[in-house]
Amino acid sequence: MSDITTLRRVLRDCRTIAVVGLSAEWHRPSYFAAKYMQAHGYRIVPVNPKYPEILGETCYPDLKSIPFPVDMVDVFRKPQDCLPIAQDAVAIGARVLWLQIGVINLDAQQLAEAAGLTVVMDRCVKIEYARLFGGLNYMGVNTGVISARRPL
Repeated sequence: MSDITTLRRVLRDCRTIAVVGLSAEWHRPSYFAAKYMQAHGYRIVPVNPKYPEILGETCYPDLKSIPFPVDMVDVFRKPQDCLPIAQDAVAIGARVLWLQIGVINLDAQQLAEAAGLTVVMDRCVKIEYARLFGGLNYMGVNTGVISARRPL
């Protein structure tokens, strides 16, 4: 579900975000989005077996290796990789599974929702944060959705 009320609640309440597929390369969309969210007070937990550290945070090889609770699992992977990630998100007790723009996997959505997770699919966490809490002018992103409603 991706209505404005749900997105606002998710972004307000989920302060620790495990970013699966986060790249250490500054020009990659995952890095840009994670750095933006980190700059706005979120704890970013990199999940990528290729790196020991990203954005000053310890990088974990998979979700199950994270030794503390995670609120949201933000996925920058191919759609076909999402089902096992959704299973791990359920296993670690995440509250939200967020699949980035272009990442759509209905099986992962169904599994996560059946386990009680909120699922956001085919949306960018950075764009939605900027749209709902201010900051769209940062890169001039036009989402085509306008809301005059102020955050609570």
